[in-house]
Amino acid sequence: MRAFLGMGLLGANFVRALLKKGVPVNVWNRTAAKATALEADGAKAFANVVDAVKGAEIIHVTLKDDASVNEVLEIASAGFQPGAIIIDHTTTSVDGAIERTKAWKARGFTYLHAPVFMGPINALESTGTMMVSGDQTIITKMTPILSEMTGKLVNFGDEEGKAAGLKLTGNCFLVTFTAGLADTLALAKALHIPVKDVAALFDMWNPAAMLPARLQRMTAGTYNRPSWELNMARKDTQLFIEAAEKGGTNLAMIPGIAAAMDRFIERGHGNDDWSVIGKDSI
Repeated sequence: MRAFLGMGLLGANFVRALLKKGVPVNVWNRTAAKATALEADGAKAFANVVDAVKGAEIIHVTLKDDASVNEVLEIASAGFQPGAIIIDHTTTSVDGAIERTKAWKARGFTYLHAPVFMGPINALESTGTMMVSGDQTIITKMTPILSEMTGKLVNFGDEEGKAAGLKLTGNCFLVTFTAGLADTLALAKALHIPVKDVAALFDMWNPAAMLPARLQRMTAGTYNRPSWELNMARKDTQLFIEAAEKGGTNLAMIPGIAAAMDRFIERGHGNDDWSVIGKDSI
């Protein structure tokens, strides 16, 4: 039997998927109604987290952050059976994942951080990506169980906290990607360009295909053979800002990018490839 703590969109669908596979699951959530709603799918809901984990060999966690994981696990630990395994799917800090691994091991329990790039539908369909790193003996033991929950289980080696770091890195890209798209739509609005025309542009021209080459160019450390000079990119960036201001629209990311460009131009990189703005990040 397994226990699942945290019945948000991801946790609830993880539970539904396990139940469909015939795995008995105890569930708990701070808002009890979210746990009891899963009884219709065959889960056993508990109002008390200590009762929820009693008899569970594996305890899955899908909570908000380091603080909530620490608080809930500490309370729940009164019900842990000897040798229980904690699998934490929460997006947390690297330090938090490392500290919990060490602390729970000292108390006789196994803690494995297994963050995911999965939405609710992925959790229900057992698709998407789950990541692990750390003690390879533990990971080898848990691989068959975790592999059934995801489309791809990626093992990043024996460095504790590496999976947590890669999860944060990936989420950083998602946040900046979405914010960049928001600025793109804001500029289009200021220029009186309909969303459907923006969509048509990206149907015809897919900038996502440039990602591998752009990453390679930014990290190669060679910027003196530009395909787009920083001075010219900065000129265009100013046009974005001025058009948005004229159209009464605010841009969230572009002013910060313009400031970064200015710093690199002041350092003498104006004639270099514009990807030089990533130089200090490598």
